[in-house]
This record gives sequence, structure tokens and C-alpha cells, in this order.
Amino acid sequence: MSGVKVVTFGCRLNTFESETMRKAAETAGLNNAVLVNTCAVTADAVRQARQTIRRVRRDNPHARIVVSGCAAQTEPETFAGMDEVDAVIGNDAKGEAATYRKLPDFGVSQSEKIRVNDIMAVRETAPQMIEAVSGHARAFVQVQNGCDHRCTFCVIPYGRGNSRSVPMGAVVDQIRTLVENGYQEAVITGVDATSYGADLPGSPSLGTLAKTILRQIPELQRLRLSSIDSIEVDDALMDLIADEPRFMPHLHLSLQHGDDMILKRMKRRHSRDDAVSFCRTVRDLRPGFAFGADLIAGFPTETEEMFARSLEIIEDCGISFLHVFPYSPREGTPAARMPQLDRGLIKTRAARLREAGERAYRAHLKEMAHRGGIHSALVEFSGVARTENFTPVVAPGAPKGQMALIRVTGQDGERLTGELAEGLGGEEPGDRTGGQRSAAPQDTFRHADLTALTASSI
Repeated sequence: MSGVKVVTFGCRLNTFESETMRKAAETAGLNNAVLVNTCAVTADAVRQARQTIRRVRRDNPHARIVVSGCAAQTEPETFAGMDEVDAVIGNDAKGEAATYRKLPDFGVSQSEKIRVNDIMAVRETAPQMIEAVSGHARAFVQVQNGCDHRCTFCVIPYGRGNSRSVPMGAVVDQIRTLVENGYQEAVITGVDATSYGADLPGSPSLGTLAKTILRQIPELQRLRLSSIDSIEVDDALMDLIADEPRFMPHLHLSLQHGDDMILKRMKRRHSRDDAVSFCRTVRDLRPGFAFGADLIAGFPTETEEMFARSLEIIEDCGISFLHVFPYSPREGTPAARMPQLDRGLIKTRAARLREAGERAYRAHLKEMAHRGGIHSALVEFSGVARTENFTPVVAPGAPKGQMALIRVTGQDGERLTGELAEGLGGEEPGDRTGGQRSAAPQDTFRHADLTALTASSI
């Protein structure tokens, strides 16, 4: 092989950072190299990264393999101990060209391979400027990194450090560059995006940032948020939900569970009632709004009655797009020291949650198909688009990367069916329909279908 390939695991923030890694490595003149950007959210995520590294080495015996990301940050020795790995670099340095220029100086022993610093000592997130997000119809933009919260199940703060925000001006400049390069939709990403701005002068909120982006870049047709903690949503963001048609009507919520006692043991900051109330309030402001959510199955001490509360919250919150995570103990977290459930029981409960989520999703599709109407959709690849909040719709003839007005005609399996309505372009006035969380396929050397569950579940 030649050039630089990137393998991306996990979240949308990793998608953005993989582009910064690629750019930095190419600027440094790196060639014949594979960069692996890992995820640490579960033990399975680490296992899949290791499997992929072995496969990359078999397919590219002479390439240099460099591993970074959250798993590399939290357990560098795991990867440095692999014969296939040439170097392990920390999250704070993976987007810097100087890091890749220094690669020839790395040694060959396990300890000499590692260049991982104390992430908790990092106090700022330097703005990164990219020109494109390769392979994606929409642009992901980092606005925040790290997390100040310490949920008992989560190892991600130890891979990302404490919360720190990108200044608003830098975010606006980045999105403006992407819009000038043809992107019509931007997705704000972060580890704990709703904590945005607390460390900046004047403490601007996430809602203030979103309003500023839309005001300063009128050419941007659509703005989305990645996952949020609903308990931190500010009034400015609620204003956008209610009144701004360019703000897309879908949010993915970091719920994690439906039982108050388990939420306390997770050290979450919201209650069950908080979550249900938030969803009802948003739908009152904007009828047809759709929600996704993360739920963990089999958290330590979870009883059948507690688990039933998670099943019930899917309906109580009106969750249409569910990501289910079987609980996975992560070394060093408080939850790993709690009484654990049988792995078989955890697997069974995860399957039950997924079945409930599948029923909710199909009900959502059925409702949208029955309602029909014309939707503004962004075409992800030829003939397949996403409506205002990510419901997939098949629309033959719609070109990739373009906005299209699509008339919904029915439902076919996991997607809506449709036809081009008035050609390309523009939002349909007054259209405020529901949608789905993107699966966000990565532009990778080998795609890993993982979605990171962080303190704010990106």
C-alpha cells in the first residue's frame, strides 16, 4: 500500500479526529502507514481493535501501524505488547504533525513504542481545521473534548481528560470552511457536548454556540447535535428546538437506564422523571420530534423489576432509535467493583431491549409512512437519503451529497420509500417531522461498527 489509511472505531468525535490524524500524518510525510483510532467504551471495543490490527498486519505486512485513541490512552501497554504495532500515541498528540515526524525515533521494545502523556494534565483543546470529512455527506465538527463527570461505569474521562471547549470563533471558522467546500449539513460533536463553554471566557452555552453558528453562517442549511445529556440543556437550545427550522428535529439522549436506583448507582445526574419530562416538553414545542437513546443492560445489582423500568422508558420517552449496550466492566471504574450479574443474563436482557427498540423503530417508520408528505433529505449515497432527523428513505435518482425534496410513498423493511418531488434543494417550509440517529459509518481502512458510549454518549 501507499499513503496513509485510517481505521476508525467508535464515535463521531473520532470520525472528526481521524481526519485531523490523516492530515497531520500526510503533512509530516508519512507513507505506507495505517493509523488506528481506537475506542475504549467496552471491553469488546478493545477486542475488536486488536483483531483489526492483526488483520491489517496480515494484509499489509510492510506498513507501519500506529495506534491511538481512547483505548490506546487508557491501556497503552495492551497495544504496545502486540508485535503488529509499531507505535502507540496518546489522544493529546494524535492530531499533531510533529508526532508523526518523530515516529522514526520510536524504539522497538514495548515501553519504547509508547508516547502517551497524562491526559488529565491537558487544559485546552486546540482548534483543528479540516477541509473535508472523507466519505461522508455531512460534516462532523468537534466543539468540546473530555468530561468532568465520573459515571461509575465509564472509563472515557481517563482516555479524554477533563472537559475543555473549542472557542466559538474557531468553531464558526471550521464550519464555514466546510460549507464553502460543499457541505450542507454540520453535526456538532463532543464527549460531553452539553457542558460546552464552561471553561471559556463568558461561559457561552451549547445553545449560544448553535445560535451563533446559524447566525454567522446563513449558507449552512442544516445543523445537528450529536448525543446530549438532557439535564444540561440550556434555554437557548430550547429556543432553537422550538423555532429554528435549520436546527434538525432529532436528539440522541444519554439515558443509560430507566430505574432511579440504578441511575444513582451509575452516578447519573438525571432521574427517570427528568428524562420523561424533557421528551414531553420538546414534543410540545415541536410536534413530531424524534428521539434516540443509549441504554445499558445488566448494570451491577440490576433486578428484573429495575430492568423492566428500562423497557418501559422506551415507550414513556417515545424513543424510536435505540442503542443497547450490554454492561461491560471496565478496570478501574467503581461499577467494576459492584456485585456483577451473570454474563448470560446480561446478554439476554440486552437482546430483550434490542427487540423492544426494534418494535419502536418499526412503529416510527409505520407512522411516518402513513403520514407521508414531502421531506427535505440529505442523500448519503446514490438513491438513499436521510430525512430531517435521519429516518432513512430510498429515493432513486437522488445524487450523493445533495439535498433533495422527497415525497414519502411507503415503507420497505428498515427504510421509508419515496420519490423525488420537486427536484433538488431547499427545506420544505413548515416540515417538522421525526427522524433517526445516524449510524455514522466511518471512512476507514476497515469499518468497525461501534458507537462509543461515553460520559455523554456521543
